[in-house]
This record gives sequence, structure tokens and C-alpha cells, in this order.
Amino acid sequence: MSPLHLSSSPGSRLRQEDFPPRIVEHPSDLIVSKGEPATLNCKAEGRPTPTVEWYKDGDRVETDRDNPRSHRMLLPSGSLFFLRIIHGRRSKPDDGSYVCVARNYLGQAISHNASLEVASKFCCPMC
Repeated sequence: MSPLHLSSSPGSRLRQEDFPPRIVEHPSDLIVSKGEPATLNCKAEGRPTPTVEWYKDGDRVETDRDNPRSHRMLLPSGSLFFLRIIHGRRSKPDDGSYVCVARNYLGQAISHNASLEVASKFCCPMC
């Protein structure tokens, strides 16, 4: 009898399967004062690890990855961090409806909508 030889072919190796993205933490509505920092949370999982992009009112949000001078940062977790909330005529305001989109080669997942509102200054003439 000949000896038994075991070999493994590339397809027979045990490996974790790739899977499409899914959102595991959705962003929540925020009310923030102008000039204050804020974070819209979003966390996604998938294999390979999905890339995350944010959209505001249907338009892609520019972050520090696109423009180093941006006041918005895409955190490693996928959350969107605002160094300061902008609300004015000179620049595009931050208030609006946001979604995060996680993508890998198997597909994409879209978070629930989250609204970011800029708190209006309360005027109390009787105080």
C-alpha cells in the first residue's frame, strides 16, 4: 500500500466568507448651536471592510479626506465629525438631512435619515 498524502488546494482552505455591508449603528437627529462641534454616528460592518460616505440632502458631503481645510472629518468608525457647525450666508450651512452609505464590492447599505438642526438663539426680552 502506498502512503496517504494530504494536500490542500487553494479553494479548500478554511476562510471567512466575504459579506455585503450592513449598518450596525444609525445616526440620530441632532440640534446643535452654531459654532459648536457635533458628531453624526454611523457604524457599518462587512467583509471586506466597507468604505463610508455621507450625503446631505442627496449631495455627497465633502470631508477632510477630500479637502484638508474642511471643517468636517470622516472618523475611522465611519462617523461624521463637525469641528464647528456652520450656519450662515457666507458658506453652505450644515443643517439638513444626512445619511451614511457603506459600500464594498458586494453591495451597499444606507442608514436611516438623521436631521441636523442649528438651534436658534432664544431671545428673552423680559430677562
